[in-house]
Amino acid sequence: MIDVAGPPGLSLWHAVSRNRRERPALEGALDVDLAIVGGGFSGLSTALHAVEKGNSVAVLEAEITAWGATGRNAGFVVPNFAKRDPDDIVAQLGPERGEGLVDFATGSADLVFDLIKRHGIECNAVQSGWIQPAHSQAALEKTRSRAEQWARRGKPAVALDRQAIEELTGVRGYPGGWMDRSGGVLNPVEYARGLADAAEKAGAHLFEHTRVASIDRTADGWTLKTASGSVRAGKVLIATNAYGGPLHRTLQRTYFPLKIFQIATAPLPREIRARLLPGGQGVGDTRRNLFTFRFDGENRLITGGMHSIGQGADARVPQAIWRRLAKHLDLPEIPPLEYSWSGIAAVEPDFLPRLVDLGPDLIAGFACNGRGIAMTIAMGKVLADWAGGANAKDLPLPFAPPSPIPLHGLMRHAPNMLLPLSILRDRLDEGR
Repeated sequence: MIDVAGPPGLSLWHAVSRNRRERPALEGALDVDLAIVGGGFSGLSTALHAVEKGNSVAVLEAEITAWGATGRNAGFVVPNFAKRDPDDIVAQLGPERGEGLVDFATGSADLVFDLIKRHGIECNAVQSGWIQPAHSQAALEKTRSRAEQWARRGKPAVALDRQAIEELTGVRGYPGGWMDRSGGVLNPVEYARGLADAAEKAGAHLFEHTRVASIDRTADGWTLKTASGSVRAGKVLIATNAYGGPLHRTLQRTYFPLKIFQIATAPLPREIRARLLPGGQGVGDTRRNLFTFRFDGENRLITGGMHSIGQGADARVPQAIWRRLAKHLDLPEIPPLEYSWSGIAAVEPDFLPRLVDLGPDLIAGFACNGRGIAMTIAMGKVLADWAGGANAKDLPLPFAPPSPIPLHGLMRHAPNMLLPLSILRDRLDEGR
């Protein structure tokens, strides 16, 4: 097994991706319309769309492009909300704001794949759908309702019965589920690098190994200071997801930092590969202890999972996830575990994307919540409108000052601490 979970913090995608371009660190002073902190999907999508609208843009990445959550996920393109459905979002936010946010998500996967086509990005992209099997009869009713709600709003969403799920996934035992045909899978690092190249070609300034030490208010905007330079900008976007570190302490307390492990097996034998996901879709079921799987371009099986609080997780959890994969997919001989890595996702308490107001023309954007690629790319397009002069309050994403989670020091561990209970509840659901 190749363990890529530790320093330098790389993933399978970094190991197998091509066309890595070194970008310089910022030296000296620069003046731009928009400065972006973070070279992941949110920052790169915002940079590309903003520069295409005529704005001057600088992206400041502390490590390398796609170093954080962007390069550590499983590469699913999922154009919907984790744990939230359209009707209850509309009920929470009201008809205008709620439908605006739902509409934002509706076209998010198409935007991802349209950018791939428009900029000729080679990233093993397959837009053949995203499937959510139901792990129990109660969950099946929810998936049927979910499919109907999205279909009513023009999504290519369809409910699936037991036979359809088995034919599409190659997995027995699920009573049914649903599929969004606009979803898909890709290599996230190659996709991010393609976005970076496109943004740079359009005129954006991209810097790596450029950690922002401070963001200070000036009379006509903001000044961002680094170890070897500075950027003066009219507007600033913090697009670091859960990797912002000490840049803004209050911001750190507004989300749950969820550590996720991912693994990839050795390539599967042809006869087993032909049974599983013959259409190349991505799968994520309804379990609280979510089970996902997909294939990469070399027919490696990729899946992930969380861990409960405890020592030795980096060594222990990948092996547990590997064994789980064999059980759920009924593999007679599980392929060897070839790659293991981990990353941190920022999860909002209500599982919805949001923009955080940190001061005049200073915004932090969060759109991950387990739906990172589609939502963050779509958020970048929306934020380009803000960079061009639109009022942040008029954007389709919730916009408000930071709202720290009470007792965050303790509550930040809640998802991991509650994992054993979630596993038990999943088993009880399946038993019913």
